[in-house]
This record gives sequence, structure tokens and C-alpha cells, in this order.
Amino acid sequence: MSSYIPETAPFNEQQRAWLNGFFAGLTGIQESAGGSVATAMAAGLPSAEPSVEEEEDFPWHDDSLPIVDRMELAEGKPLDRKLMAAMAQLDCGSCGYVCQTYSEAIASGEEPNVSLCSPGGKETKQMIKKLLAEAGDSVKSSSNGNGAATNGVSTNGAAAWSRKNPYSANLIESRPLNQEGSAKDTRHVAIDLVGSGFKYEVGDALGIYPTNCGDLCTQIIDRLAADSHVKVATPQGNTKPLLEALQEDCCLKDPSDELLELLVGRTPNTDAQATLNHLLAEGVPEGFDVLDVLEVAGESTITATEFIECLDPLNPRLYSIASSMKAVGDQVHLTVGKVIYEREGRVRKGVASTMLADRVGNGESMRVFVQPNHGGFTVPADENVPMIMVGPGTGIAPFVAFLQERAARKSPGDNWLFFGDQHEAYDFLYETELTEYVHSGVLSRLDTAFSRDGDTKVYVQDRMRENAAELWAWLNRGAHFYVCGDATRMAADVERALLHIITQEGGMSEDEGKAYLKTMTSEKRYVRDVY
Repeated sequence: MSSYIPETAPFNEQQRAWLNGFFAGLTGIQESAGGSVATAMAAGLPSAEPSVEEEEDFPWHDDSLPIVDRMELAEGKPLDRKLMAAMAQLDCGSCGYVCQTYSEAIASGEEPNVSLCSPGGKETKQMIKKLLAEAGDSVKSSSNGNGAATNGVSTNGAAAWSRKNPYSANLIESRPLNQEGSAKDTRHVAIDLVGSGFKYEVGDALGIYPTNCGDLCTQIIDRLAADSHVKVATPQGNTKPLLEALQEDCCLKDPSDELLELLVGRTPNTDAQATLNHLLAEGVPEGFDVLDVLEVAGESTITATEFIECLDPLNPRLYSIASSMKAVGDQVHLTVGKVIYEREGRVRKGVASTMLADRVGNGESMRVFVQPNHGGFTVPADENVPMIMVGPGTGIAPFVAFLQERAARKSPGDNWLFFGDQHEAYDFLYETELTEYVHSGVLSRLDTAFSRDGDTKVYVQDRMRENAAELWAWLNRGAHFYVCGDATRMAADVERALLHIITQEGGMSEDEGKAYLKTMTSEKRYVRDVY
């Protein structure tokens, strides 16, 4: 092949070979099609013009849009952009990426796990599978098959430990934060990092690999009429005894479509078939787990191997870190709400929360990694900049860390916290610590909202509106505004309240208020850690 690139050109051999191939292909197409560059582009050749893809404003990157609308906006885009539109659009980091990078990792074949977008749930997973099926062989295979090699690696030190290579850390304590009489069980969890080399920053998250409750695993094995010691291949590609695989490697919370489809064909009961088909079409109800599906199927005939092959991997859970290393040293603290409830006569347990509360004792180990913060969710670099923090319930976790950090640095910037929960007497998390911060001046303002203490429910967004003028004054001083917690309800309500305050106090139209909020976001002055 003739060379289109002079030997004196500043390219290495690989670059020169690629460019020669590109120009050869382009020339061939031009000769056969009248020299049309458009034809070359249609054939899938790269453009000779500089790419502006990375500067693209992704119109589907809006968590308020239904998935069907997002997919329409991504119509005609490359696979990675279509995959991005299928994500929950929260950039929450629960997958170990943000929406764009997770999509790119799937499209490149670097990330084989398509069930990592927990906020998107089944809807996102189904769309990802559909897009990949349509793409077929165009999806590249990773050379190592282990996902993005740097995904979840602590960039602040201890690069050896990551999502792919977690560290075995010991539990120091898991103590209740709620007072007796509360309907909740929220834990302050302290984990020992001595010897790990971890260096985390406030705003980072801790990933924890949970284990499933042994009782649930045993009930599933009994329902399958299987041998708990039979060797099976896990979703991660390891071979383990069935009981161990179910405890350590398999998601038992969300039944997959593959499992439902398998059971439809294996149960002789027509009523069970109808119910399973309904679940396939409409989705499983909240709290409906793998054991529920097996019980619906009744006397089905599936092997342990077939069953395991239909399960998703047990993914790590990410928790906002509730400590600053400047205050606690080689420890990491979390604020964890224990999830446990009864449904249809059976107790259901949050896999990670009940593990941290009940199944791991002091001094016992768990697998962890640090997930660096995203989108600027950390204290301002300028020590003088004010902070406004909105964190009801367990959403207070990162702001405990923020306050520890600012206290340790002796930062002069003002700090304002909005905290809410059900009852002041029972659910005032970290009351002692927060009161001390108020007395010391670290916390300039503390506004609380306890929704069940009065005749009218009051939430953090109501407290914001009550203090609209002062909040607006803080924003005009350059304050950073942070939100942590539930994306669907609380964070959406807080954003509406914030927009109302901006438009009302700033004398703006709604469009002007939205533009102001967008500017705050681009300047990383409005940052959310939501899920």
C-alpha cells in the first residue's frame, strides 16, 4: 500500500498505519462515488474535521424525562450515547461511573455488567440489553474483561484497592443513632482502615460488597430441592458451592426476566404461568424477590445451575462517607439506615444495611473500596466560601464529614445545615455533634424539620422557603448549595423550592431562574449526591 503520510511527519508507526488506512479508504470511496466526503462519512469512516462530540450538550441527560423520551432524543446517535440515554441520568456514582462513562464502558466491552444502574432498575437494564442485542457484533470485547481498569480506584492513594480488588476491612462499631421509641434503626458505622493505605476525601463514597442473609439462601435452596454443596458457576465466573454462591455472588432482590421466562416454561401450573407472564409484562412489585418468584412457580423443574445462570451479580453498595480523615484518622464512618420490613408473612431485609447492623460483628471483616466523589461534591477549595447543606435522614452523612473537615481546617466560611426526619425526640441524628458545632461557631445555622411532630408535616424544603430572603443573600455571597438523599422525592422538592426562592427573591422569570440554577450547576455551586 502506498503511503499517504510522509516519513518526516510527527507520528509513530501505529498512528502512521492508521492514517494511511483512513486516507486509502477515503480515496477509494471518493473515486467510486464522485469524491463525496459525505459518502465516506456514511460508510463509517472518521471525519477529517476535529470532533466536537465531547462538547455535545446531551439533551437526554435530564432525570425528569421518562426513558421513552430520552431514547427518542438519542435516536440516530452512536451506541454509547443511546446507552447513556437509557441510564437514570443522576450521575449518582452507584455504578462506579457517571452515566456517560458507564455507557462508554459497556459499549466498548470493558464493562460486562449491565445491572449496575440501581436507580434505573429493571427499566434501564432491559433497555441496555435491547440496545446491545440490536448492536450485535459491533460491541467490542474487552481485552481483559474486567471492566474499566481504573473504575473505583482511589485516586487519593492505595491504587491497588478498587472495586475490582476490594480491601478486607474490619468493623469497629455499628451503634444506633435513633433513640428508643423510633420507628427507624439508623446506624453509625465505623470501619478500620489501618494498614490499607486508603486516603479518601470528604464527599467520597465507600463501596461495600454485601452478603445475602443465610436464612434466605437456605429457603431458596429448599425451594429448588437442591444440594447446598453442589458446585455452580457464579455470575462473576467463579465456581463455588451453591450456598456460598448465593450468599456472596448473586442478587436475590430483583428477579430477572430470564428467570421469569425460564419458570414460565417449567411450571405445569397454568395459573402460575399466567402470574409469571403478568410479572414479565408489568414488572415485579416493590419488595418482590427471587424467593417470591420461586414460590409463585410452585413445582417447577429447574436445576441449580439453570437457576444461577438467570441471576444478576450481587453488586456493591455505595455509602456517602460521614467522616473526615483529618478528624478520625485511619477510619471511615458511615450513616446507614437499616432496612427491614414484613411482606406477605415474610421478613424482608436490606442486604447491605442488615449485614452492617446485624451480620458483621465488631472485629469481623468486609470487602470495601473508596469511590471518589463526582461532579464537585466536596467542600469548596476556597475556605471563605459559604456552604448550604440539605441532608434529611441518612442524607446528613456527607455533611457530618464536611463539618469535620471545615472544623479541622479552621475554615472561616459560614456553614448552614438543613436537617429533617420524623421525630425530634427519637430521630435527631448526630444531635450532640451538631449542637457542639453550633456552639463552637463551625455551624452558623441549623434548621430542622421533624415531619411527624405536629399536625402539619414540615420538611426541609419548607424550612428553605421560610428563610428565603437569607438563603438568597447567602447565594449572592457565592454560597455552594449541596443536596444529599432521595432523588425521586426529596431532592426534586428541594430543587423546586430552590428555584422558587431564586425567582421570587431575585425578581426573575422562571426561565431566568432556571438559567441561574444552570449556571450554579456549571460552576459546581449547586451539587447533588442523590440516588
